[in-house]
Amino acid sequence: MATDLTIVLASRSPRRVELLHRLVSDFIVMPADLDETPHPQEDPVAYVQRLALQKARAVYLASEATSVVVGADTTVDLNGDILGQPIDDDDARRMLQLLSGTTHRVHTGVAVVSNRGEQVNVVSSDVTFMPISPQMLAWYIGTGESAGKAGSYAIQGHGSALVAMASGSMSNIIGLPLAETATLLVSAGVEVAPFAHEI
Repeated sequence: MATDLTIVLASRSPRRVELLHRLVSDFIVMPADLDETPHPQEDPVAYVQRLALQKARAVYLASEATSVVVGADTTVDLNGDILGQPIDDDDARRMLQLLSGTTHRVHTGVAVVSNRGEQVNVVSSDVTFMPISPQMLAWYIGTGESAGKAGSYAIQGHGSALVAMASGSMSNIIGLPLAETATLLVSAGVEVAPFAHEI
């Protein structure tokens, strides 16, 4: 494995920073500034795949030739509809009311771009919400946790109180699927932590 590579995370998400630290100890955070508007008729899987790769490409082009760039994007898929980050509390309330008492999918696209080429993978997990009462909805909106979260909730935080059941990769739901990211990094020549595991 190469040891002189510079690892770059093309995201400002604190959750992704924390998760990537489970795989590699030292990396640079360099967010990609892209328009994340879905294309017309773009399905949720194609959407996160496209954005993850675009983020990684953009940062790779601005980085050193020895860089390995990780890009990722997460969205909530409710019956084919993309629920991204809320624009305000009213938008968060609308999304959570749609998710109340239903099962949705969480997709994360993760891409690695390096001098070995481009690789991208999409991981999906299922999340079932409890029926959310008006009191619970008001409480959760009041925590402020919805801001900046796909689907307006964080399963690793107070949002866990809304979840009846989740299946699949938990790190995927949080924003960076660890097992798949580790595989892509190893293919790019990065030595990942031998103790890295799913959460």
